[in-house]
Amino acid sequence: MFDLNNKIYSNNNNLLLEIVNDINQVINNSKEDLNIKILGNVINKINYIINENKKNLELLRNDISSMCNQIDKRFDKLEINNINKQEIEFSDGKYIGQVVNGLAEGKGTWYGFNGDSYEGEWRNGKQEGKGIYYYNNEPGKGDIYEGEWRNGKKDGKGIYYYNNEPWKGDRYEGEWINGKKEGKGIYYFNNGDRSMGDYYNNNPIGKHVMLTKNGDVRIENY
Repeated sequence: MFDLNNKIYSNNNNLLLEIVNDINQVINNSKEDLNIKILGNVINKINYIINENKKNLELLRNDISSMCNQIDKRFDKLEINNINKQEIEFSDGKYIGQVVNGLAEGKGTWYGFNGDSYEGEWRNGKQEGKGIYYYNNEPGKGDIYEGEWRNGKKDGKGIYYYNNEPWKGDRYEGEWINGKKEGKGIYYFNNGDRSMGDYYNNNPIGKHVMLTKNGDVRIENY
């Protein structure tokens, strides 16, 4: 991740290489407790190098400062997630993530008993902010919604990917209100055509501009 070899000319080559290896371990390791310990050691090593070799590491000052900032942010994030991460049982599934006053708040993942799942932001126990919802209407191949949420429903801008017949490969990109397609949107068909226009209550309304993959343009009324 960090290419330091061409700039190292002090007597701390081995220590710097240890730092690079430690950071790579954090990148590839999913165990948060271990990552926190590794990052703590990395920060100590970098501080030692800076204090003992200020003159020799002048050319590396910017790189090391950047590395420290990134490590500190990752360290803080891991520590916060490790402290606040809890499990909550819902009537329809289980939530694992950040919790405030007994409610899902921040970032977390909900695993539904029906196979659905949601990963993203929460507020007051409901999906709110940005997140991805995976539908289990066919195991491993279900529809996906990625976008904005409000009060537990799709609301704002988002993309809905259709992964089941007869709409497999289609997608809708546009506005949502209260869980339904509503506002401006573009529907992309799996054959390469696309339609642009307004939506209300999940359905296209008014005039839509249809652009075919062959470059033809036509107006369709709904």
